[in-house]
Amino acid sequence: MVDDATARGKRSKPAGDGGTAPLRRGWTTGACATAATKAALTALLTGTFPDPVTIRLPKGEEPAFPLAVESLGDGVASAGIVKDAGDDPDVTHGATVIASVRFLPQGAGIVFRAGSGVGMVMKAGLPVPVGEAAINPVPRAMMRAEIEALCAKHGYAPDVEVTISVPGGEAIAEKTWNPRLGIVGGLSILGTTGIVHPFSCSAWIHSIHRGVDVARAEGLTHVIAATGSTSEAAAQTIYGLPEIALIDMGDFAGGLLKYLRVHPIERLTIAGGFAKLTKLAQGALDLHSARSQVDMAFLADLAGHADAELRERILNANTALEVFELTRASGIDLAPMIAARARQTAIETLRGAAVNVEIIVTDRQGDILARSA
Repeated sequence: MVDDATARGKRSKPAGDGGTAPLRRGWTTGACATAATKAALTALLTGTFPDPVTIRLPKGEEPAFPLAVESLGDGVASAGIVKDAGDDPDVTHGATVIASVRFLPQGAGIVFRAGSGVGMVMKAGLPVPVGEAAINPVPRAMMRAEIEALCAKHGYAPDVEVTISVPGGEAIAEKTWNPRLGIVGGLSILGTTGIVHPFSCSAWIHSIHRGVDVARAEGLTHVIAATGSTSEAAAQTIYGLPEIALIDMGDFAGGLLKYLRVHPIERLTIAGGFAKLTKLAQGALDLHSARSQVDMAFLADLAGHADAELRERILNANTALEVFELTRASGIDLAPMIAARARQTAIETLRGAAVNVEIIVTDRQGDILARSA
């Protein structure tokens, strides 16, 4: 399931000297749910909430979390943690993750439920079975470990129901890929390490992989992977594929193509703007502006028979769009060449995987400039 870091804005952290301080890491929804579960179960067993509550993460770190919610009633205890995502652009930053726990009849084991704002898995291909709460395997394991340790300490069998809720989570989930992936009713409880690293690429790539998994599980033979919503919409005007066939690739062409080597889908349409796909045509697999740049010499060479004056103007252009407009005004259409070269990069990256690749190049308004064969 998709990770928590799904928003594309940035929260900067200015330093006192006018520069930028090191980005502060945060905690996953899975870590928050584990801490809330431990606090609630401790209160159910002892009558007292630990505040702050300390948990052990998969790699051994032991962070402490202050409680924002405490409630102890007849056989049920609830505790809540406000998620701090650090300096990551995370739509779940500031959300309250609440765990409510109660004991079950002997032999029932540990049962996880989705409360308000936590989604249910309704499509195959995700790491949690259909019909289960959208709580990923690592958070489940973390909560299970804390429950078993507490119950053993106090002489109880670990027969416990844990209900995880996130007030407002259903609205927050609309800003994530959950609806597209078949997670209905709210957020996923996620994380593999418990730690959110600021602006990590891994969350996005993880989401791309899960999108491929869901498409394959649904038996789809064609997916669209787009660099953004405009190019995705342009490709959809041609194909009208179901929503689960739409992969939000963003800048991570390599993350998609390398995964498709091992998990192929018969047909792949990559759609993107002229500048992004120019980078792919050059051989770049990470299309982010901080990690790859448009090579004006590459475009000048692609222009072929451009005269010396035009070549010089291309080499001194500020943007790929400027080059596109310069060459088009001179009767040179670079878009089909970019589509062909980008397709070649994709095919080479797939290394023989049985995936038929098409490239669609769009302008900023979503008009299609070129399609590869």
